[in-house]
Amino acid sequence: MLKKWVYLFEEGNAEMKALLGGKGANLAEMTNIGLPVPQGFTVTTEVCTEYYNQSEKLSDEIITQIDKSLVILEAKTEKQFGNKENPLLVSVRSGAKFSMPGMMDTILNLGLNDETVAGIAKITKNERFAFDSYRRFIQMFGDVVQEIPKAEFDKILEDAKHKNSYKDDTQLTTDDLKEIVVAYKKIIKDETGKDFPMDPKDQLLMAIEAVFRSWNNKRAISYRNMNDIPHDIGTAVNVQSMVYGNMGDDSGTGVAFTRNPATGQNKLFGEFLINAQGEDVVAGIRTPKNIDDLKDIMPEVYKQFHETAALLENHYKDMQDIEFTIEKGKLYMLQTRTGKRTAAAALCAAVDMVKEDLITKEEAILRLDPLSLDQLLHPTFETEALKNAELLATGLPASPGAATGKVYFTAEAVCTAAANGEETILVRKETSPEDIEGMYAANGILTARGGMTSHAAVVARGMGKCCVAGCEAIKVDEAAKQFVIGGQVFKEGDYISLNGSTGKVYKGSIKTVTPELSGHFGEIMAWADEFRTLTIRTNADTPNDASVAVRFGAEGIGLCRTEHMFFDEKRLPSVRRMILAESKEQREKALAEILPMQKGDFIGIYKAMEGRPVTVRLLDPPLHEFLPKEARDIELLAADLGISNEDMVEVIHGLEEFNPMLGHRGCRLAITFPEIAEMQIRAIMEAAIEVKEKYNFDVVPEIMIPLVGIKEEFTYLDKIVRDIAELVKVEKKSDIKYLVGTMIEIPRATLIADQIAETAEFFSFGTNDLTQMTYGFSRDDAGSFITDYKEKGILTNDPFQSIDVEGVGSLVQTASILGRQTKPELKMGVCGEHGGDPKSIYFFHSIGLNYVSCSPFRVPIARLAAAQAALGK
Repeated sequence: MLKKWVYLFEEGNAEMKALLGGKGANLAEMTNIGLPVPQGFTVTTEVCTEYYNQSEKLSDEIITQIDKSLVILEAKTEKQFGNKENPLLVSVRSGAKFSMPGMMDTILNLGLNDETVAGIAKITKNERFAFDSYRRFIQMFGDVVQEIPKAEFDKILEDAKHKNSYKDDTQLTTDDLKEIVVAYKKIIKDETGKDFPMDPKDQLLMAIEAVFRSWNNKRAISYRNMNDIPHDIGTAVNVQSMVYGNMGDDSGTGVAFTRNPATGQNKLFGEFLINAQGEDVVAGIRTPKNIDDLKDIMPEVYKQFHETAALLENHYKDMQDIEFTIEKGKLYMLQTRTGKRTAAAALCAAVDMVKEDLITKEEAILRLDPLSLDQLLHPTFETEALKNAELLATGLPASPGAATGKVYFTAEAVCTAAANGEETILVRKETSPEDIEGMYAANGILTARGGMTSHAAVVARGMGKCCVAGCEAIKVDEAAKQFVIGGQVFKEGDYISLNGSTGKVYKGSIKTVTPELSGHFGEIMAWADEFRTLTIRTNADTPNDASVAVRFGAEGIGLCRTEHMFFDEKRLPSVRRMILAESKEQREKALAEILPMQKGDFIGIYKAMEGRPVTVRLLDPPLHEFLPKEARDIELLAADLGISNEDMVEVIHGLEEFNPMLGHRGCRLAITFPEIAEMQIRAIMEAAIEVKEKYNFDVVPEIMIPLVGIKEEFTYLDKIVRDIAELVKVEKKSDIKYLVGTMIEIPRATLIADQIAETAEFFSFGTNDLTQMTYGFSRDDAGSFITDYKEKGILTNDPFQSIDVEGVGSLVQTASILGRQTKPELKMGVCGEHGGDPKSIYFFHSIGLNYVSCSPFRVPIARLAAAQAALGK
């Protein structure tokens, strides 16, 4: 039996997304539940893969199946492809398994030519409509299939409007449109050297191939990289009979969500345009009407649409993003998909749907994207600073949050400025898929055109970027790199600020503050805590960091890096005197100056954690990192220590290492200079005893020895730690408990973990260094080639962001098994950056670790991801 490459809509269903793509599967599902869907067929994602396997060609068998499906479609519609009396016109749309809004290209009105346009005019008794459809088709075909810059066509259109003093496209007359069609065909002839193709079957095959080619265009690849979508799944192509929203005032087109995608409010949210085609709404060429206005213009259509939207949400049990067209007063459903939404909207909708008995708590937890919670942690404007800000204009609040930065008018300029560390705002008339990289790099996005469902709005919400759209008061001149508002001119590099929650645009830079979290966030977090088994700790080095983490739900500190405390300006002179001491006595004198400061640090952290566990890592980096590098700073240090500048330079050079990451650091430092570790242990213990006695917090310090790779390293330092700790307990007459463990970050340590566990009371996996040493990649330099590795298929993910399960993960699992063979109750956790990565958290849960530790602002992400891991996601 021949392989099936093409499916009619009635042959598919919602479960076939991998084969039919999300759009095709949902078109099939809507067809099968009886909704008014224009008929058509889907060319599968497997054809996309086959197309590339066959050197970007469609096989004869695939073309035959397309032709057979086309014949069936002709019979259903009672129209014929290429027939000049009763022509069938189709749309050609992409649709991958995962939603990629605006990433892939669409062609409408395919099948039009110089003969069929006359047929359409005769059938509809609307010559203007026929030629409006024809000019749109030529432009889309020229842009998408023949890769002619869209701007060339836009210029013809804008010139025609300007010549006749028209404001909108709808004012163009039939004669105007005929002239535009001639001009468009001339562009294609001039650019390609060939006439515009008149055979509809040639048009169709060329369009299908163009959609497949667009799967690997730059913006599609960038979007997949940003959203961890595999590059090898391909896209399907949906060929669907056309319905027209541009047939007059009883026709229209729109996009709507069953709930508000910015807030989650359970109310129909969307926009539509009268006498327009679908691309007009998302392209932002005209500012659309609110969906509620449809109730007054076409009450019966509105009622039917409202009922259909409710039916779809109940059927899919999730918020839907729906595209629809009204042709001569009749409603057609063109697409439904799970609606992209802000993190706040996702939380609100999930909580509300549980309360509405539409979904369970477990389903609510599983459908949320943990990484999207980052959106809720973005800054807002400081109230007082906002009072003094100069309001420039108000647009549409397309994506919430606050952003401030320098204005740039191209995606390339934004990317360049962002790479240099600048805060940036991308300003455009309207965005298009070509702007995706700039939108990703920008702090915020401002457009002069477009509505709440425009490209800029939808993509910004998905990214969690602040966006103000449809701000018609600003006049953007992208060529001159400036915009004008109320007589003020803003040029590239000038600062503005955006409030994506209100749509307001302000002059200059405005101070921001961290938001408070409550309401739906609290409910979701409480539900997550019901299901998760992993404990969530934080990496925190200051009382403030610790307090923030506790507010976000941290249950302890998994990594407190003492070296960060050493960089404080007030104690750096003492630290440097300690490093440059020529005798143990001089070193101990300097350490005595540091002790009360270090103790004070720990007191603050223990107080903030209120009895929650705190793991303190002994000094880890090489000592030369604390010494000055600038000539002036070296001179000042030399004068402070009473030695010559030349001698100081020589001492500093003497401490430098060829490869400091593998040099004199971690436990090696404590073995060479045990007095440093002794001071730190005393500070840790004295602070814990004082806080326990004064505030009645049950503090149990966890003292962590870093960079152990040899069993004897740990046993040597374990004795020093316990000797000092016990001495302090005797001095303070305390019975306080404490633990001594190690950071597993050297591959050798994972292989002898059973030996280390004989003495160690806990393991903390330092997956940053473990990844670095396993791969032989410097995490500080790997960024220069990791992107190339991902694009060329050598790596799927950046191993410093998501744990490499096969390699680094295998070492972690080996160490956990060996460690618990020796000591079944051994406590184990992760304190690398992977502790806040959902994919990594799933793995750590699966191998039975006790906790993960991450930065304070990733604690909510880790809590949700840990719950999903426990629920099997």
